[in-house]
Amino acid sequence: MDLGLKGRNAIVCASSRGLGRACANSLVKEGCNVVINGRDSASLLATQEALSALGGGEVKAVCADINTAEGRQALLNACAEPDILVNNNAGPPPGNYSQWDEAAWLSALQANMLVPVLLIQAVVDGMRSRRFGRIVNITSAMVKSPHPAMGLSTSARSALTAFSKGLSKEVARDNVSINNMLPERFDTDRQEQMAQLAMSIQGITRDEARAQMAATIAANRLGQPNEFGDACAFLCSAQAGYISGQNLQLDGGSYDGLI
Repeated sequence: MDLGLKGRNAIVCASSRGLGRACANSLVKEGCNVVINGRDSASLLATQEALSALGGGEVKAVCADINTAEGRQALLNACAEPDILVNNNAGPPPGNYSQWDEAAWLSALQANMLVPVLLIQAVVDGMRSRRFGRIVNITSAMVKSPHPAMGLSTSARSALTAFSKGLSKEVARDNVSINNMLPERFDTDRQEQMAQLAMSIQGITRDEARAQMAATIAANRLGQPNEFGDACAFLCSAQAGYISGQNLQLDGGSYDGLI
């Protein structure tokens, strides 16, 4: 299927690795010109080289911290008229409600609610005037299935979800969509870190640690990053203009709820 993305311009935040990179990879393969972003220049440049080798759209790399106004502006300077914005950012660490002081709450809200909102505000009017826009927020499966240890992340991302839902109803008439992707246990560096942690705490092998993680997913496996990236590309496609304000679960069928 031709997704109608050849020549479109995209910004993908926090895309030097993990799920952000997977989204950038799929968009580049569809012919998008993609601005990728990260804070580690070596990792970012390696990703730029790998994506450029795919032979798709042009790949620009912007080394910047999107938690700062200067970092966000650097992204916007590199892509003045984006057709696509994929919001992504590192989440706060797990913990206990008794540990979270005001500074922890403000940091979580800044990174996982305010930063994506400010980027949406910066690009959405241009998308509306050009009558094409696709905004995808990478949030978390725990937005719909909260866990007490992830309260900082869930609260901030839920606030972003609420803002995005409201705005999606206003901009849909101009062929601008806003959707959220809710991942659970994809085979990225994060899951490798979790496996290493389980190995050290439980004294088990890597294979045993990964089997434990897979057992928490209904599909009994970790998700593959390309599965996530290709789903993102479809939400950004010409064909997906009638899908907006939605929360797409990417969790191997693990969500227990009906809706």
